[in-house]
Amino acid sequence: MNREALLSADCLLPTAFCLLPTADCTALSGPLVFSSGVIMPRLKGMTIASEQPGNLFEEGEPTAAQASDEESKERPLADRMRPRTLNDLVGQQKIVGPGRALRKMIEEDRLQSLIFWGPPGTGKTTLARIIADQTSARFVSFSAVSAGIREVRAVMSEADEYRRRLGKKTVVFIDEIHRFNKAQQDAFLHYVESGGITLIGATTENPSFEVNSALLSRSKVMVLEPLTTDDVVSILRRALADTVHGLGELRIDLGEDVLRAIAIYASGDARVALNTLELAVSIAEVDSIGARVITEDVLREAMQRAAIRYDKAGEEHFNLISAFIKSIRNSDADAAVYWLARMVEAGEDPLYIARRLVVHASEDIGLADPMALVEAVAAMQAAHFVGFPEAKLALTQATLYLATAPKSNSVLEAYMAAQKDAVETEREPVPLHLRNATTGLMKGLGYGEGYQYAHEFESGRAEQMDCLPDGLKGRKYYKPSKRDRTGPENGDQ
Repeated sequence: MNREALLSADCLLPTAFCLLPTADCTALSGPLVFSSGVIMPRLKGMTIASEQPGNLFEEGEPTAAQASDEESKERPLADRMRPRTLNDLVGQQKIVGPGRALRKMIEEDRLQSLIFWGPPGTGKTTLARIIADQTSARFVSFSAVSAGIREVRAVMSEADEYRRRLGKKTVVFIDEIHRFNKAQQDAFLHYVESGGITLIGATTENPSFEVNSALLSRSKVMVLEPLTTDDVVSILRRALADTVHGLGELRIDLGEDVLRAIAIYASGDARVALNTLELAVSIAEVDSIGARVITEDVLREAMQRAAIRYDKAGEEHFNLISAFIKSIRNSDADAAVYWLARMVEAGEDPLYIARRLVVHASEDIGLADPMALVEAVAAMQAAHFVGFPEAKLALTQATLYLATAPKSNSVLEAYMAAQKDAVETEREPVPLHLRNATTGLMKGLGYGEGYQYAHEFESGRAEQMDCLPDGLKGRKYYKPSKRDRTGPENGDQ
């Protein structure tokens, strides 16, 4: 095909790569790419010679190879674009790249039970299905959300029968395995130990906390990382080019900046990216030559609001609050505000954030700046009083104040030292001179005898009166920091 034929053709080229076979591409004077706001030449009926890779997700049932094109097109783009082989898989090269342990297991057909741990949209289910196909094992999939102990036992029984009759293993894939309780997880142990099944569990939560230790010890944990922005852009381009499973038969006009915006918005989740692209294409207006033009306004409408990955009961919740507090402790105001915004925009409870600020004000600032606690409590009251969205300003003010305040953990250290003695030493009675004699009987027993009123002394302190139990006399718990406003350098001895 020469350049003139190409320019007169009738199909839109995806951004930044050529749809023609290599030999034909050499006839062009340069790469054909999209430019924002420019209608690019279109090719009619053009296909790509290579296999069409797809997306990397957990949900959705596998589609039989015999399914009609019409039925296939009714499925979401994210499901249609599922990779079929390891070579099609985008990302996760640390575990399935050439020479990596999991790839060797698959190629040599010596799989062991696995736990795939990673964020949504990174390929946990897809990888499990690729494994099942390439090892010729029977593949059974069900979700821990809807399955109960009866279903688990039925699957285990069928797997046992299948192995006895045909001598083949069954790969049992459990999506969201962390949702199974202890009894349900225990039901797999015998079959995993006996080799009756190869268990592959997928979880977005830390398996150290969510998977039984007995099951975890019999499995290998594989950590899947979020896809990079470039990975997601590559997946989007393939969806645009694929005429069988993707959007290649449509005329679509969009620029490289739009693809990258979708990829950034997806935050490493290929499913989110493909769903966003599919929605944008469906709502885009068709121009005079039949192309669906995806403008910034169309993309903004498709996105609506960033689907930030955040589970208030999951690990990401604790990761973000940890980053937030540690940034404040390190006096990094910019990082602290960023992590605050991440939590706020994800829908975190403002009072939860405010409570953490109150704790931090005493724990990491304390007497270095006593006003920090006042600021934090004021922010908590403001958040309770006005709520979101206005509360974000009060939370930001308190965050910046605490991040820039001098730091001291003397309050925390003092309590921890006192707590140790309170728990580990003999619980001595309160000295009589420190007790209130509220009745004649108490006074007769010596309550309050020998008490010295501090205000009667010029220093404001009764130096000769011990206030600790006899066994702890002279013990020092509070050790002022150099930054404490009550420290020796500020006049206190």
